[in-house]
Amino acid sequence: MIKLIVGLGNPGKNYQEHRHNAGFWFVESLASIKDSKFTNQSKFLGETSSISFALNKVFLLKPQTFMNNSGGSIKSLLSYYNISPEETLVVHDELDLPVGTVKIKLAGGHGGHNGLRDTIKALGSSNFYRLRIGIDHPGSKDDVVDYVLNAPGKSELIGIEQSMTNAMTVIEMVVNGNFEEAMKALHT
Repeated sequence: MIKLIVGLGNPGKNYQEHRHNAGFWFVESLASIKDSKFTNQSKFLGETSSISFALNKVFLLKPQTFMNNSGGSIKSLLSYYNISPEETLVVHDELDLPVGTVKIKLAGGHGGHNGLRDTIKALGSSNFYRLRIGIDHPGSKDDVVDYVLNAPGKSELIGIEQSMTNAMTVIEMVVNGNFEEAMKALHT
């Protein structure tokens, strides 16, 4: 069962529309659908909200520490509410998936994603769920930073939004611990 959904991104207006903020976009959409608002919580170094699926309360978190330092924010909320990494879903942009694709997985490495790298380091564990939103790869490793820190084109944005809509259809299954069923629905 999932008790925390974290969207990774960078805070501030200047970053709002960047590909790297796909995690923020997802949790903001989820909060909006559930008619919930984010509030700043300095003790968690982020903005939080909470939603419910039936009887299951779920916290939403947007770390305000910038992508490369997301782990401290996540760790502080997990510690405060006694939530384990295994009860956490981290939503992030994924260069290794084409636009329009979204996948769920448990554990694994950081794949060069600095938000995941810092989260794994802060938690001392990679054993958390990930919702990976495909943003495609620019082709060259040298272009990655510039690519993720820019807004997607119109057709890309439509694909990213569609993948997030697809993920919304299985999010309740994920929260309730029906991971295999959610993966099957999402990945086929």
